[in-house]
Amino acid sequence: MKAKGRVFRYKDNVDTDVIIPARYLNTSDPDELAGHCMEDLDPSFVQRVKPGDVIVADRNFGCGSSREHAPLAIKSSGVSCVIARTFARIFYRNSINIGLPILECPEAVEGISEGDEVEVDFDTGEIRNLTQGTGWKAEPFPEFMQGLIKADGLIEYIKQGGLS
Repeated sequence: MKAKGRVFRYKDNVDTDVIIPARYLNTSDPDELAGHCMEDLDPSFVQRVKPGDVIVADRNFGCGSSREHAPLAIKSSGVSCVIARTFARIFYRNSINIGLPILECPEAVEGISEGDEVEVDFDTGEIRNLTQGTGWKAEPFPEFMQGLIKADGLIEYIKQGGLS
């Protein structure tokens, strides 16, 4: 499974409150959440993001409250994956549970800039910066997590007979 898209680049400590502001937590509709994704941090994000685009961030991405709305808003906006130096643990697990691929790779974060085009192979963990002609290797997902992502999240994975 691969993803390819343009990069939106963010710094340290992007918390769930700026990924999806609390004032929109009265819905779990993915399209509604997508329409407000990142608006307090990057007001033009929803107008600029295209299907397949990638978020690249520094340390502690997804810190803050443990809401599943945050990875759901990112995924529903069209983002194909998030690459960061580190993730908040609950955000990491929530992302996998809803089928949003996320990779920790400090070296890639260091070498990727806003607007670069990147390609990610989730099966091998390879990250290629197509703009700069560079590449890195992140730890690929274990087979179980690959199954969750390919099934589009934990609920669909179980419906398809996973965990039996």
